[in-house]
Amino acid sequence: MAVKYTKEQLNSVDKPFLIQLLLQQQEQLEAITKELHASNEKMQLLMEQVILGKQNRFGRSSEKMEDTSQICFREVDGTIVFFNEAEAVCDLNAAEPDDLELKPSKQAKRKGKKEADLSGLPVRRIDHYLSEEELETEFGIKGWKQLPDAISRKYHFVPAKVEVEEHHIGVYASKTDEHMVKADHPKTLLHGSLVSPSLGAAIINGKYVNAVPLYRLEQEFQRYGLQITRQNMANWCIRLAEEYLSILYDYLHKELYFYHVIQADETPVLVNHDGRGAGSKSWMWVYRSGHLYQDRQIVLYEYQQTRNASHPREFLKGYDGICVTDGYQVYHTLEKEMEELTIAGCWVHCRRRFDDALKLIPKSYQKESNAFLLMKQIQAIYREEGKLKDLSSDERLKQRQAVIKPLVDAFFAYLKTINVSKKDKFGDAVGYALNQEKYLRVFLTDGDVPIDNNASERAIRGFCIGKKNWQMIDTINGAKSSAIIYSIVETAKANNLKPFDYVQHLLEEIPKHMDDKDCSFLEDLLPNQSKQYLQGLCHLSIDKYRQHFPV
Repeated sequence: MAVKYTKEQLNSVDKPFLIQLLLQQQEQLEAITKELHASNEKMQLLMEQVILGKQNRFGRSSEKMEDTSQICFREVDGTIVFFNEAEAVCDLNAAEPDDLELKPSKQAKRKGKKEADLSGLPVRRIDHYLSEEELETEFGIKGWKQLPDAISRKYHFVPAKVEVEEHHIGVYASKTDEHMVKADHPKTLLHGSLVSPSLGAAIINGKYVNAVPLYRLEQEFQRYGLQITRQNMANWCIRLAEEYLSILYDYLHKELYFYHVIQADETPVLVNHDGRGAGSKSWMWVYRSGHLYQDRQIVLYEYQQTRNASHPREFLKGYDGICVTDGYQVYHTLEKEMEELTIAGCWVHCRRRFDDALKLIPKSYQKESNAFLLMKQIQAIYREEGKLKDLSSDERLKQRQAVIKPLVDAFFAYLKTINVSKKDKFGDAVGYALNQEKYLRVFLTDGDVPIDNNASERAIRGFCIGKKNWQMIDTINGAKSSAIIYSIVETAKANNLKPFDYVQHLLEEIPKHMDDKDCSFLEDLLPNQSKQYLQGLCHLSIDKYRQHFPV
């Protein structure tokens, strides 16, 4: 408890005592100031969490800025300056418009949209013609001629139906000995089971593509007279994945090594019975080919109980190329360990931090803030990158070096002039960007490297939606099977295939080759069009490839 002195008491004490008393009060004041500062920082962090939590729950999820004006950059006397596009494109000698009448902008009419929507669908022709008698009554004998048909098109929906495939297999025996032979017939899918390739594909499509819970699939099948329990469906999914689809999964893993650029991400998942305590967090990792290889895509999931470096270290063992990731330190550790691995950063994760910082600033002050200016700079980088999506890798690299690199240089040059507190959101954003500079610049050195890791986040989104509806992810085997199935269906989707048709085809073809001594038949089951293309992307010699993946 602090001691209080009266005026009379202070008048009676000597000077050394007063000096000592003053020094003590200064120390107390400094301690109180530090405590107050710490409390204010904690309060600020709590307020930031509340604001961001409210924004994430009720606000728009897009990080697109409301102010669409662009930031341009220029170097003047060795100094980077920023100015608006209006000043950048200003030309005082430009001709004035002929009149000031407001004219609505005309959008080019999309030609043939209806035809495009209908193309590729089977057509069932239905004729509507007048009889000879009706025509003669209307026009007289031979008083008419036929014009081109008027054609009206409508969608016709055919609901699902369930049939029983009853295979009658001829059995023949010799009259002279015990020799017997059966006629050729499809091998049974899961011995002793009623599941067929079409039914298995329907369950997988419903659960893993459309995120329909198994109990709802059970109800839907019952409406068609099919009595299948959710336990049956869960068991079938696990067995189909383990016995058949896993063969293609392993093959796709090998194929992924042919890509010079891949991408990686991870998301948490709960598995009820994995040998650990209740609520223990597991992880689903996703690896995919670089999304700039648009017509040759591979998406692979891998279930693991932890998020440590050992899992990507094993999955990417021997990989020679570039991997695009977020700022997770595990990948940077791997880059130091694996001499031929290069890690590229994600500009979306960088932008997201500045967006969070900007949300904490009142709207009336946002445009005056450093967070706003830096967001505008990132916006300008993305604007220029968006113009390059249809270019070849070489041309994209040239344009990045000529146009985007100066913008990136300006961004980091400006960052390094800012003094920030590391304990708030803006300070966190600045620190993250500066720490990630090496990785965020990698896309400027290779035309195949995407600017961000959005493709991996999109690939894992279906999994994140589906895991809310899981019934079978109760064990490690269920989680591993789900990883295999999600890999197959997401790869199909990435290659613009119909997941149902593709899975059905796999379940029809793979069982035919279960006794094969090699996996060469899988070449014809890959979702891409040409193996030649992959070999053109190969950043790994065939000898080295076989060294890592022996046949």
